[in-house]
Amino acid sequence: MRRALLAEALGSFFLFATVVGSGIMAGQLADGNVALALLANSLATGAILFVLIAMLGPVSGAHFNPAVSLVMALRRDLSWSALAPYIAAQIGGGILGVWTAHLMFELPIVQFSAHARSGTGQWAGEFVATFGLILTIIGTLRHRPEWAAPTVALYITAAYWFTSSTSFANPAITIARSLSDSFAGIAPTDVPAFVAMQLVAAVAAWTVGRWLFAADDLRHGGE
Repeated sequence: MRRALLAEALGSFFLFATVVGSGIMAGQLADGNVALALLANSLATGAILFVLIAMLGPVSGAHFNPAVSLVMALRRDLSWSALAPYIAAQIGGGILGVWTAHLMFELPIVQFSAHARSGTGQWAGEFVATFGLILTIIGTLRHRPEWAAPTVALYITAAYWFTSSTSFANPAITIARSLSDSFAGIAPTDVPAFVAMQLVAAVAAWTVGRWLFAADDLRHGGE
């Protein structure tokens, strides 16, 4: 359990540091070109996801995401007693990653985002992004578990572009990004709605996945 929690904390640290750090670097180098900045941000995020899942998956499952951990608990692939420690490790490691990104770029370490992300379109984007991510994970684990790292990395890279919210799809990273007034930030007041949509979408995707990938349903005692 200690190794798994350390893996979740370290994975979240590097993932969140990459999201925020690449956003800061992109903002500095793109000279106001938001599309170019988003491209850089999405490619960096997809690349680090591939690495972290391949490296830490055998240790903790490489969730780095409370929504994923919740679904794994619902699937009985993670004990319910481990869920809260997993989430704490993800949030704690992720916030340290954000603060480290600020340190590397010589920005104030403690800050809050002023980047408003609210409205029906944004909330719908988060639902779609999270639903697709969870379904990707469930389907890949059922049919091609060795492809987990590339499928998740590619999905998130794509979802940066086809969702209106740029695909946070992760309650922990939503919280952590509210602590960064950078390209990747989100205003703290907009966090609760994002997290709510992510959790609802995760449960919805798990429900659909149990039926869509019937062998999973049978394996876990369903009909």
